[in-house]
Amino acid sequence: MPPARSKSAAVGGWVVTIALNVVAPIITYNALRDHGWSEFAALLASGVWPVLDNAVHLLWRRRLDEFAVVTLVFLTITAVVPFVGGHSARALLVKDSGVTGLFGVLCLATLLAPRPLMFYFGRKFATDGSAGSIAWWNSLWQFEGFRKTMATMTAVWGVAYCLEAMVRIGLAYTLSTDTMVILSPILVYGVFGALAAWTAMYGKRAQRKGEESAAAASAQD
Repeated sequence: MPPARSKSAAVGGWVVTIALNVVAPIITYNALRDHGWSEFAALLASGVWPVLDNAVHLLWRRRLDEFAVVTLVFLTITAVVPFVGGHSARALLVKDSGVTGLFGVLCLATLLAPRPLMFYFGRKFATDGSAGSIAWWNSLWQFEGFRKTMATMTAVWGVAYCLEAMVRIGLAYTLSTDTMVILSPILVYGVFGALAAWTAMYGKRAQRKGEESAAAASAQD
């Protein structure tokens, strides 16, 4: 088994992520609107915080792996989409929803690849990055149950984010911009939180079944 990850470091990372991706954008948007900025300009400026969060994490890793490559791609997309097409506040919200929808499509597309996307995400968070722990994670691919678990997780995340994007796009055309600035990150991180909780429970159950199967096979030998 790989070394246990520091709980305090994990909690600190979540605090920073929520602060930069939820709290700071909302505060920035409202502050700029109070100072006379337009909806579009305030929304665009508030998007600097998530970009900063991604940049800081990339600097901390100091190397590009599969997870960092995906992060870099979406960082680029997030930075570019505001300048494509219409420049209204609603258009920006719709394009922001499209980014998460694209992530869902990417998840589903990797089901056709040699290894699905959640295999690499799981390796990033289940190991400490050392050669030994990475080798341990890679060796699990030989087991059918592990392969099925990774594929199921990837499929669920893909479908969930495609649906989340469609819901947010629909709401962007229904609700006011001020309401969506608050609701949009709540939806994003609410869906993420629900998926993370489900993934943890499903992963533990799959691990338990795998251990039971291995024990049963050993008993027969």
